[in-house]
Amino acid sequence: MDEEKESRNVEVGTDNPERRWYVVHTYSGYENKVKANLEKRVASMNMENQIFQVLIPEEDEVEYKGGQKKVTKKRIFPGYVLVEMIMTDDSWVTVRHTPGVTGFVGSGTKPIPLQPHEVQKILKHMGMLETKPKIDVEVGEYVRVKSGPFENFEGMVKEILADRGKLRVNISMFGRETPVELDYEQVEKL
Repeated sequence: MDEEKESRNVEVGTDNPERRWYVVHTYSGYENKVKANLEKRVASMNMENQIFQVLIPEEDEVEYKGGQKKVTKKRIFPGYVLVEMIMTDDSWVTVRHTPGVTGFVGSGTKPIPLQPHEVQKILKHMGMLETKPKIDVEVGEYVRVKSGPFENFEGMVKEILADRGKLRVNISMFGRETPVELDYEQVEKL
C-alpha cells in the first residue's frame, strides 16, 4: 500500500529541461526486479541527482471469480520500464548495466526521450495524473443536464464539490425542488 501511495507522487513538468522520461527495455516478467535493482543502484552509486523516478506502466484489472471481485495489476507495456533521468554518460551506464535491462528504446545507440504529452497520456491512463475538469459555473447559476437520467432538465447550482468533480443541483421535478449530484461533464451553463 505504501508503494502505491509513493508511486502516485509522480512529477511531470519540472523546471529542469534536461530531466526527461526514457523507456528502458527489460526481460519480460522482470520489470519489478529491474525497478528494485535500479533503485538500489541509484542509491548506492549516489545518482539521485540524475536518476529520479522508475515507473512500471500498469493499470488495475478487475476480475470476477466465484462471485468475488479481484483487482490485479496488469502491465500496459510488458517488458518496458519508464525512467525519469538526466541523460549523461554516468546515468546511461547506471541504467544500462542494471541486471535485467536489455537497453534503451531509441534509434541505434542513442536513447530517445518520451515527449511530455506521451508521458502525460501514460500517467493519465494509469490514474496517476488527476484530470480535473474545468467548470465555469458558480453557485446560484442555472445549468442544463446534458446526459444521464436527468437529461434535458434544468436546475440551479447549489454547491460545487470541486475535489470530487461534481455539482449539487436543484432540479424541479413533479413540482418540487429535488437536489441531485452530477458530474461536471454532465452539465452545461445556460
